Amino acid sequence: MKFLLFISVGVVHLFSLNSGKAIYKNDISQRTFQEVKEEIAHYGDVAKAIINLAVYGIARNRSYERLALLVDTVGPRPSGSRSLENAIQIMYQNLQEDGLENVHLEPVKIPHWERGEESAVMLEPRIHKIAILGLGSSIGTPPEGITAEVLVVTSFEELQRRAPEARGKIVVYNQPYVSYSKTVQYRVQGAVEAAKVGALASLIRSVASFSIYSPHTGIQEYQDGVPKIPTACITVEDAEMMSRMASRGNRIVIQLKMAAKNYPDADSFNTVAEIIGSKYPEQVVLVSGHLDSWDVGQGAMDDGGGAFISWEALSLIKDLGLRPKRTLRLVLWTAEEQGGIGGFQYYQLHKANISNYSLVMESDQGTFLPSGLQFTGSEKARAIMEEVMSLLQPVNITQVFRAGEGTDINFWIQAGVPETKLQGSQQDHLVSPVVISILTGASLLDDLYKYFSFHHSHGDTMTVMDPKQMNVAAAVWAVVSYVIADMEEMLPRS
Repeated sequence: MKFLLFISVGVVHLFSLNSGKAIYKNDISQRTFQEVKEEIAHYGDVAKAIINLAVYGIARNRSYERLALLVDTVGPRPSGSRSLENAIQIMYQNLQEDGLENVHLEPVKIPHWERGEESAVMLEPRIHKIAILGLGSSIGTPPEGITAEVLVVTSFEELQRRAPEARGKIVVYNQPYVSYSKTVQYRVQGAVEAAKVGALASLIRSVASFSIYSPHTGIQEYQDGVPKIPTACITVEDAEMMSRMASRGNRIVIQLKMAAKNYPDADSFNTVAEIIGSKYPEQVVLVSGHLDSWDVGQGAMDDGGGAFISWEALSLIKDLGLRPKRTLRLVLWTAEEQGGIGGFQYYQLHKANISNYSLVMESDQGTFLPSGLQFTGSEKARAIMEEVMSLLQPVNITQVFRAGEGTDINFWIQAGVPETKLQGSQQDHLVSPVVISILTGASLLDDLYKYFSFHHSHGDTMTVMDPKQMNVAAAVWAVVSYVIADMEEMLPRS
């Protein structure tokens, strides 16, 4: 997940929120904000029809059942794997059979990493088998493994203070969980920082809000000019235990074996389907989730749920015989977990048409019961989105939060497109770009504590999912995407 620092530069005031003033200063539109509010209010019956179909009607539980069939059939879908490609082909066929338009695959080159066999055993002060999950792109150990004494630290600052002790050892990070965005830096950068002080390997306490002795994997990043060392996540329980042992002065020795290997980039696809707009077909509202996952669990929560409510949004709109003025485009991203590889290549392919994107939406924070919508965009666009969310009063989900970024849609937001996401999870990768022009984007927000209890672990299975909560999430996603796609004017940008 990516976290953005927004710096406002030369904001252009496109319209005033005062009902007596025109929204645009040029001659393109002289509509007042009150007129926009009245336009949105007219979608009340359509919103109720979408909600009724998704939550109470014949489409209820459909996204859950579709997702269960896929993940039970193909299992986890790591980047570069045959199971991911099987899932893409299955979805390509499903979207065609669902009657969606312009269903096609767009080629992408993606990373291919496999963890292989891996193990960690504490040899001193007692024999103890440690549960581990190697981190994405990690190198492996020599066949005989690495056997070394452990240095336990709680922060990068402590590691720097104790740098002379780290040489030739395995660094174990027992960093406290503050929030995903703050704590994930240890997973992403832990190997590099340990290697800088001469460590042989690094083991990172899993970035999890709750643990029942389950390690959590994820991407990590090497740095040019710094030796590459093997790195894996361990459980919260083992990290805390070793921290206690070290505080008592115990000597800790671990034998680490990892057969992880990086292969040449593989061929893959972003999967695309549409409902073509009736009046402005060249203009786009994009809804999305990523189809790939890590190689543990089933990838049902991250991000099967987000991908399937995005499909469901188009299905609900199609089933009701609705055709918005703008094109509704579904994109199922590939290789999001490796840093938004599919999203970036899609952006490179389509960025020449950026002026035609009204809103980009990505659901990648879980599909538990939403508490509202995260939104990034101008204050004028936010005011419009607040009116749109008021249409969801029947399910009591009307709040609009900040920070609607998503790993795959951040490229558009940074370039000036609005974006939205269901409030729920956070992104996996850390960046701090400067945003000159903000395009609107959105995402769903829901129970992040629950999300990060299962995130990137063996626990990410259909058992975590709730069909009733997915129904509501799909209804929110469909109402927002349809109304924004059908309004007479695109969302204003900053």
